[in-house]
Amino acid sequence: MRKQISTGLAAGLVFSLLLGLPGLGLAGGFGSLELVSVLPSLTVLVDIVHAGDERLFLAQQGGRILVWDRASAPTTFLDIGGLMGGGFEGGIKSIAFHPDYPNPGFFFVHYSDAGDDSVVARYRVSVGDPDVADPTSGRILLVVDQETDIHRGGQIGFGPDGFLYVGLGDGGPQTDPECKAQRADTLQGKLLRLDVDQNVDTPPYHGIPVDNPFGGVNEPRAEVWALGLRQPWRFSFDRANGDLYIADVGQNEREEVNYQPAAAGGGQNYGWRVMEGLSCFDPDPINSDCPATTPSCFDSAYTAPAFDYDQSNGDCSITGGYVYRGPAAPPLVGRYIYGDFCSGNLWAADNGGGTWSSTLLPISLSGVQAFGEDREGRLFATDGSTLFELRMSVIFADGFESGDTGGWSATQMRRGQRTRG
Repeated sequence: MRKQISTGLAAGLVFSLLLGLPGLGLAGGFGSLELVSVLPSLTVLVDIVHAGDERLFLAQQGGRILVWDRASAPTTFLDIGGLMGGGFEGGIKSIAFHPDYPNPGFFFVHYSDAGDDSVVARYRVSVGDPDVADPTSGRILLVVDQETDIHRGGQIGFGPDGFLYVGLGDGGPQTDPECKAQRADTLQGKLLRLDVDQNVDTPPYHGIPVDNPFGGVNEPRAEVWALGLRQPWRFSFDRANGDLYIADVGQNEREEVNYQPAAAGGGQNYGWRVMEGLSCFDPDPINSDCPATTPSCFDSAYTAPAFDYDQSNGDCSITGGYVYRGPAAPPLVGRYIYGDFCSGNLWAADNGGGTWSSTLLPISLSGVQAFGEDREGRLFATDGSTLFELRMSVIFADGFESGDTGGWSATQMRRGQRTRG
């Protein structure tokens, strides 16, 4: 098990040595990155999360959530397959554990039910066994009617403020012809923000944070934090500073990443179906199903994406990831990692100097479904059937590249040798 680098000196030494090695000048200094298979034979894995300990929880679309201690085969934590609907985007979308887990022992699941509607539900771990959930403990927080089997979004996750965020797509069909992402009377095409510590024992088993930005006359509903999304797959918070990244799947031309600094607050309109990335999708006259007050393309009322990319080179559907903060790949620290489902391309993005740029990484994963973090910030990815870990190739004996130098003497630090025995 790799450990966090224990001293600034160790971190600097490891980083300098890595950058000085042959091959690491490739792909922006990432030439020794690799995706290592750590768990094969999974069935449509769609989400990878931790609960504040060493375990990983793996959500499979068909309704099973597995728990894996990384030492033995995974076991079933919860199976709610009997509640699942079918369709292209049926089943489980995402899971999230309460920030204070296991006290309370709550976790949350976003899935499509037998009627194909989107459901956010709360469950509880069983008494006496931390590796098994109580299937009878389910309480429904939210149901969103769905008319098609696409664009349901699905990510849920807790922000650094302790509130539960829920990403919902526009609900389809293609091009959002009813302009639901801009309308105030629906939750579709929105990012929601819920307080799950309100109404814990009584319906609706959540409340609305008092500083949510909407809820007034002719405004989006009070649950809404941001609007103008097409198919957010996926969003994440930077564990170091709370910044929010939303990867939104485009229509026919552009894939985008929206960026919200932690201090920005809510209320953003990311532009769909008027804008697609940095391009105008619905020029004047705007679709008549949109509200009369809907701004025109490029209006300052829209929050432009931090960056986007076109659907060339086989790219067609973005899969959002995380800002890397782990110990296994020092050159990636502080960079946002994301990929494309169709091409398998993976990138690292940063806004050094105030301008966003992306570097194509020298690794790929065709059909990349999801990314996930463990407690220490290591990054995982999946194509649905195999769980991979992203890390640097093993270069030094005894795992020197991990930065595990806590037991070294000053002499050993200079020599780069590890105490044995």
